[in-house]
Amino acid sequence: MKLNKTIIAGFLFMLLAGVLFISDILNPVIRPVTHLFLMGSSKGKDILFFGLLGLFLILSQLTDKEIDNVKYLKISIVIGFALLVLGIFLEVLFRMQMGIELNTIFCSVTSTMSSTSILHTHMLKSILGAALTQIIGPFIQQDINTGIGLYPYVPSAGFLIILIIPILFTTLVMASQKRAWFTNFLIALFSSCLIIGAIDGGMWATPSLVGLLGLWLVYRNGYYLNLIAGTILKDKKLLEDNESKQPPYKRTGLSKKRYLLKRFLPYIIVIVVIALRFTIALAGAETDHYTVNIANISDDVDFGDIPIEKINNETYIVDSDYNEMELVNDLKVPLNNSCEYYTVSWNVYSYLNS
Repeated sequence: MKLNKTIIAGFLFMLLAGVLFISDILNPVIRPVTHLFLMGSSKGKDILFFGLLGLFLILSQLTDKEIDNVKYLKISIVIGFALLVLGIFLEVLFRMQMGIELNTIFCSVTSTMSSTSILHTHMLKSILGAALTQIIGPFIQQDINTGIGLYPYVPSAGFLIILIIPILFTTLVMASQKRAWFTNFLIALFSSCLIIGAIDGGMWATPSLVGLLGLWLVYRNGYYLNLIAGTILKDKKLLEDNESKQPPYKRTGLSKKRYLLKRFLPYIIVIVVIALRFTIALAGAETDHYTVNIANISDDVDFGDIPIEKINNETYIVDSDYNEMELVNDLKVPLNNSCEYYTVSWNVYSYLNS
């Protein structure tokens, strides 16, 4: 591995991640940008994104040997999609073991407040968070949510599913070898988004979809992406590398119908996944009121201004005019260390009235 501009850029991105870890000075500049593709960017996501981006760029220069990077990129896309599907499976399995409804947001408050749902899962995040807490716990700032509150509830299958992440990381590194700098950067960018999405959010999270769709764009149209970038930037070396290493895709022996299906099937899948996300959210919404189930609640809990009505020792209802996310966050204040966990039913329509 020889020092070059790509490796230097990688080190700079990792340095940026380090600065974000120890200081908030760059947040007003960084957060509005990362918010667009990291789905409500947070300090932890920003640090992880720039750290992974830098690491992928550095490792993309690992070898000068010829390697079938196209094959590894295809394998990475398949593994990434499987990881996202298994993440949702883990969330469903968790709810079946706990005996709680699928259309609820689960919130643990025994240590730190951590939430998870089928629409935005944090199961895998809690496993990694627990590992990081053991390694660098004293250095993790309070505004970084590691999700460790969910760790005691993770089904045993989660510890097998989490092993797919290093496998995915390895294939993505192999897919980035011997590429022109522009598609190399795109693979590093989309790979970082995909891994973050798998850890924090799951299949229907914005970074997951950005990562998968972006990797597919590079897989199908990498030659043309380099060609456009090289032409706009007047980068002769990029254009030369592109011609020698990434010849354009040529369909051979495919009918027009099969060619179109092969080319556009991934985009159709992404559209179906997005539509499925909204279908599940709408179908599972409880519009009359919120049902709040609280496990092992203390007797002296004061809910303050929250308009909550007690049905029995564990079940409460809240008026549907309350915004869903505000309710989830507001409940954590009176219930902190006053119960084991609580669940809140979905109401996606509440965001329309906010």
